[in-house]
Amino acid sequence: MANKIYSITSLFIILLVHFLSLVNCQLPSAPALYVFGDSLVDCGNNDKLLTLARANYPPYGANFIDGATGRFTNNETLADIIAQFLGLPLPPAFKSLDLATFNKLTGVNYASGGVGILPETGRHFGGGITFDQQIDYFQKTVESLQPQFPSPVDLQKYLAKSIVLVSIGTNDYISNYQLPLFYKTSKSYSPQTYPPVLVEKLSQQLQRLYNLGARKFVVFEIGPVGCMPYSIQRHRTNTQCVEEYNQLVSYFNPQLTATLNRLTSLLPGSTFINGKIHNFFKTMVQNPSTYGFKEIRDTCCSSGDGSKTCTALLPPCKNPSEHLWWDGFHPTTATYSILARDCYSGSSTCFPINIDQLAKV
Repeated sequence: MANKIYSITSLFIILLVHFLSLVNCQLPSAPALYVFGDSLVDCGNNDKLLTLARANYPPYGANFIDGATGRFTNNETLADIIAQFLGLPLPPAFKSLDLATFNKLTGVNYASGGVGILPETGRHFGGGITFDQQIDYFQKTVESLQPQFPSPVDLQKYLAKSIVLVSIGTNDYISNYQLPLFYKTSKSYSPQTYPPVLVEKLSQQLQRLYNLGARKFVVFEIGPVGCMPYSIQRHRTNTQCVEEYNQLVSYFNPQLTATLNRLTSLLPGSTFINGKIHNFFKTMVQNPSTYGFKEIRDTCCSSGDGSKTCTALLPPCKNPSEHLWWDGFHPTTATYSILARDCYSGSSTCFPINIDQLAKV
């Protein structure tokens, strides 16, 4: 009888594995992915807001199955691709959900284009969801999930195994520090004294997420803002990048690394991955053909002077995968795919471990 049961069980497992291979899916390596940040990972939250920072019109989403959903690129974002690597559905925009009937346990995206670490960053765009407000929404999400778990302990186990992804800080420079007509930060702080203000605020925000139950974090540093088409056009240079602008954020990134190391030691049970995309991104700029790119300065979509966001309805380039940049600020999905792949399973971008290893911790 035992052998018969064993045979039936074995047959069931074989059939299950075969079925999964047929539908080309995988069992999730983490229960959920929660996404926080700015337009680099926004998947449509700004569509519901009164803000100038919007991407809900063509040619945005030119290669996305649902078209222009509010993603600031041609197809999927960095967070979308990482979710797929984890075997999860794309985290939906928080603003598209009804918390009263919320029953999705696979993650949520709270990111909002134009915002930064500091609450005032990006205010000239209009009403974005600040990082602090994003965390407020995460708290509401956690509270709405409680009835779906047998006990608070079970909910905490779920949250501890889930992954939090944070991509923020770029706008604290390009939509704050570098705009003295709108913001006082560049008058109040030197390039060296500004980063401590940012990382102190970010540290408080990450600790708040920890207090709400998060334990596994992936926090990306600021990329080379001087290599953005926006920066190149603004500076009117023929070089690959404006190193003056890259130098600004280079003061921030080492302090972010130190802060994440400190939090890992300070917060029991936590693991913080540092997504070191700055140098990796510059490597792609310096060696584009190695990564399949033919164009590293001009944007794929048209925007008048080619340095800002896409002009509505104008057709983009024919081969986005050959372009590093989609618009003046945001990479193409091809660029995101390279970064996401290395951060998930490689060793050049994310430290001290990659996301695949984080999911198994």
